[in-house]
Amino acid sequence: MRILAVTNLWPAPGSFRGVFVAEQVEGLRKLGHDIDVEVVAQSRGAKDYLLAAPRVRRRARAARYDLVHVHYGLTSLSARLVTGVPRVLSLYGSDVNEPWQARITRLTAGRPAVRVYPSKRLVEAAGDPSGVVVPNGIDFDLFTPYPPARRAAARERLGYGPDDLVVLFGAAPDNAVKRYDVFTAALAGLRERGLPVRELILPGPGQVRADVVPKFAAADLLLVTSRRGTESGPLIVKEAAAMDLPVVSVDVGDVREVLAGVTASEVVDFPDSDADLVAALVAASARVLESGGRGDGRSKIARYDQDAVVRQLESVYAKVLAG
Repeated sequence: MRILAVTNLWPAPGSFRGVFVAEQVEGLRKLGHDIDVEVVAQSRGAKDYLLAAPRVRRRARAARYDLVHVHYGLTSLSARLVTGVPRVLSLYGSDVNEPWQARITRLTAGRPAVRVYPSKRLVEAAGDPSGVVVPNGIDFDLFTPYPPARRAAARERLGYGPDDLVVLFGAAPDNAVKRYDVFTAALAGLRERGLPVRELILPGPGQVRADVVPKFAAADLLLVTSRRGTESGPLIVKEAAAMDLPVVSVDVGDVREVLAGVTASEVVDFPDSDADLVAALVAASARVLESGGRGDGRSKIARYDQDAVVRQLESVYAKVLAG
């Protein structure tokens, strides 16, 4: 198949934004499909959602693609002039949950051949009975558990001692969606309980994809504190589970589905106030940290292996082209 991917989610130097789209594209290429990528907005700014439309149309016409895959609802603005070729639209979270984004998506998406969502929960939130679920996958060969000696060496290289309880934050602290303020408040609460916790920030300057793996290995817990209604399913939860890293997360996206049956992990409902949320996260994190040991996530989440996920998407494409 010859496919044009139009996306506002694509990794840039020093950022893993949209890495799941890039890895999906690479997986399709490995299956023999010819995939071109048109990145909109991002470095060009928000105005490019509108300005990109003629550019995308010209590219779609010139190359005779079998289909166009539009990633993220706002990107529909950029693909709105494409005609004569089937379109697949993937929706990821805020484009469903944020009213203004959902409105723009509805007005500009037209009639895609199929709408793809990363979780059942998002399908339900969108009220889309014809929506198809294809989860965001992860590279099981890259995210694999470390044996104890290698894990100890990773901790030492990152500056952590054997008695430190290392809590991983999966985003840049200035990313407001991820709520670093709640994360730091939870760590303060754990310290008040006498737990020697230290933070570890996942992103870093000049970091390549493989550099994050030792950080997952070094951590004792991944703590996810994202804002309600902003996530389709944090990829880091799947990556942590694949490495048997315990997880405590707020109930966003598909987290509850991913962690179902996984030991040494908990999902926390959103209460009415930030103070109650921090208290709930502290209690859950303390239980997990005090239990010691690793989780068993890898054996429970095989369905999120990128190879399996890409074949699901390939099947969706085939059905679209079959009419």
